[in-house]
Amino acid sequence: MDALYTDDERLLAKTIRDFAEGELAPLAARWDANEEFPWESIEGLKRMDLMGLTIAADVGGAGASYTEMAIVDEEIARVCVTTSTTHLTHISLSASTIDRFGSPEQRQRFLPAMASGEKLGAFGLTEPSSGSDASDMQTTATRKGDSYLLNGSKTFITNGAESDVMVVFTSHDRSAGARGTTAFIVETDAKGLSTVPMHGKMGIRGSGTANVFFEDCEVPVANRLGEEGDGFKIAMAIIDSSRISLATQSVGLAQGAFDAAVRYVQQRETFGKPLKEHQAIQFMLADMATQIDAARLLTRRSAQLKDAGHGHNKESAMAKLYASEAAHFCVDKAVQIHGGYGFFRENPVERFYRDQRITEIYEGTSEIQRMVISRAVLRENAI
Repeated sequence: MDALYTDDERLLAKTIRDFAEGELAPLAARWDANEEFPWESIEGLKRMDLMGLTIAADVGGAGASYTEMAIVDEEIARVCVTTSTTHLTHISLSASTIDRFGSPEQRQRFLPAMASGEKLGAFGLTEPSSGSDASDMQTTATRKGDSYLLNGSKTFITNGAESDVMVVFTSHDRSAGARGTTAFIVETDAKGLSTVPMHGKMGIRGSGTANVFFEDCEVPVANRLGEEGDGFKIAMAIIDSSRISLATQSVGLAQGAFDAAVRYVQQRETFGKPLKEHQAIQFMLADMATQIDAARLLTRRSAQLKDAGHGHNKESAMAKLYASEAAHFCVDKAVQIHGGYGFFRENPVERFYRDQRITEIYEGTSEIQRMVISRAVLRENAI
């Protein structure tokens, strides 16, 4: 990393690592054990001015690049994936959508409070029947004068029950498919909106996940993002960039598991010699380190492409695919290295093992990433 980062980036990484180890790591096991939303972590993120990290400066944010975001959230995910999930949903899904596609009035109305952390964001895309098919919107929006009435439901919504502001995708014309999708900014205290928290997750147990229901939920036309029919285009653009943040999270998680494994092998002895002197262990560590560095490089490339204003659809999918599967490899090896001790909840690698599994599912499964990559490759090499 010393060769990869500038002096400023190394300082940023150290600052966030010190904060994460001092304030987030001691709470991570509690969030997991109790399925407790990480409000204390959010307060820490607010004090560090991280809730507005990538929100534009003209509306109160830090205006950080995605390259800087990748450094920050790698360090957060390295100790607490629950906090990372909550934070990234807020900045790279909810706030980012309003920042990029909101009108000047919408940006001034919603983003300052989101940048300060006064209001928490959520992103309402997934539905019970749609899963990975974001074009299959069952939630409807019916125009009624100066408002729309929203009816339907969303599922697996991160920050759903805790959020103040939710970006919601609907269909204003079911017959038009993806072209009939429209997006709205919905304030979660709106009449007709209700949430039911979902419990019993394998991992990221402190991260809030909810079913969200709309029953004649009235949303002003002034809260529509873009024009009718722009919703699918908006969703795909945001998911492209959000994949960078999920790749970042996976790199951090893999690094946390690797760090724990390295510490353990230097303390443990077996068969009369330190664990670190066994070649089988050394080869595991070598493979883990190589995959982490490769994942970090792919993630950094996609972030730099986005920051430079270049297309990054294929590169972000590659980063998300590789980093999430590298994290899978690393947490598995970390548990193996710890042996029986890694199988108990007192050891952070047990939590990392459970937390990791979602990284190959949300923001597009690994299979969806392979579809995105293969389509791009075939377009680029068309005969």
